[in-house]
Amino acid sequence: MPLSNIEPQIIWKNFSKLNAIPRPSKKEARVIEFIKTFGESLGLPTTVDPVGNVIIKKPATAGMEDRKAIILQSHLDMVCQKNNDTNFDFDTEGIKMKIEGDWVKAEGTTLGADNGLGVASIMSILESNDIPHPALEALFTIDEETGMTGALGLVAGQLEGDILLNLDTEEDDAFSIGCAGGVDVTATQTYELTEGSGDAVMVKISGLQGGHSGMDIHKGFGNANVLLGRFLHLDIDDIQLISIDGGGLRNAIPREAAATFYCVGFEDYQEAFEELKEAVMAEFKSIEAGLKIELLKADTTAQALSTEDSSMIVYVLKALHNGVYRMSPDIENLVEASNNLSRVSLKDGALSIQCLTRSSVTSTKVQVAEQLQSVFELADMSVSTDGDYPGWKPNVDSAILKVMVDLYTQKFGQEPHVEACHAGLECGIIGAHYPEMEMISFGPTIKGAHSPEERASISSTQKFWGFLKDILANIPKK
Repeated sequence: MPLSNIEPQIIWKNFSKLNAIPRPSKKEARVIEFIKTFGESLGLPTTVDPVGNVIIKKPATAGMEDRKAIILQSHLDMVCQKNNDTNFDFDTEGIKMKIEGDWVKAEGTTLGADNGLGVASIMSILESNDIPHPALEALFTIDEETGMTGALGLVAGQLEGDILLNLDTEEDDAFSIGCAGGVDVTATQTYELTEGSGDAVMVKISGLQGGHSGMDIHKGFGNANVLLGRFLHLDIDDIQLISIDGGGLRNAIPREAAATFYCVGFEDYQEAFEELKEAVMAEFKSIEAGLKIELLKADTTAQALSTEDSSMIVYVLKALHNGVYRMSPDIENLVEASNNLSRVSLKDGALSIQCLTRSSVTSTKVQVAEQLQSVFELADMSVSTDGDYPGWKPNVDSAILKVMVDLYTQKFGQEPHVEACHAGLECGIIGAHYPEMEMISFGPTIKGAHSPEERASISSTQKFWGFLKDILANIPKK
């Protein structure tokens, strides 16, 4: 069945059109032009601000002029992850989609439902002629996944709405009213190369499920970079590193990592490797069924780092904090602070280690970042921080929250989960520009975001669409 035949057809039609446009983070020129052209084709006031956000305005439908103005907001970019055996170019190709039961999935890549379904829903409201709504602004931001550049670039006074509905939450029974802030921490160093001694070998970690480095950080999933560090540590005094290639994007838990190195006393290392492999496989047996850990002979005579420099890098990989740092003492089951050891790259003597630190409390975000920095500096690495963005403080007394909770309860016979999330939503940044604005984030159910297992529920999208239309019809009066 083609996606255009799934209900609600208007959303899946627009999602299909959107997914035909390549839209990696920081490469959104084509999708910006696509949305701009879309707004202009409807005869609606459409602008592109200096950083690339697209704003489309639509007047209230008849009888809704006295309601508070609404901002519908989603981000245009998507996380680009693919399986190693998938031949796909995110810069030039549209997403190839398929239907499996109740799920829409992609062929070996991320689907882009995060946040493409939100974008498609807003497009559907804009082009509709029979959906009651107050005056609204559609805000399509850029670069949410790798820097929040669009939200950070908003200017106070640019928007006029009273209530912002962010369509970027991934469980259809949850309303997010708060989120974590974040900061990128990066360490770099360049090392002299020398001739290697011993056997050239490779340790390869693969088959982990990965996932969202905020929303999934507490689930105990394996981090390929952390596991790689454990196996390198087995022979820390004798190995000479040639290269490391681990992980990918900062906001994705690493699924794969590999290191090539020279090893003196290969037989002893192999014995220790097999013993640790057995233990690690047992640790992750119930949660990482696809985990694969390999020790291979490498066909190379490349130069390598000294044993001293190699051991220092391995010590850093072992010492860096990864995972939950602190649970919130105020909100049940909410991760307050965490770190994701997201990317490790060593090539031709140039090292880069990238982390994403998150927290809903500024002081613990600073503490985790400073702890990472301390480890890096002890190893004589240069450290930089970038992309710092604020969290979003919950407002449990907002009028729109009460409206949405009451509507959801009446419509579905149970109360929604009202919560804060351990992820970087743009609401925190937008709220800093517009402190009086009421904000809520919600959306259809999406599983496996930021990984090739990403999938969107068809039935949940139907549920979400009906609920969104009910909200627009019941916005409070001014």
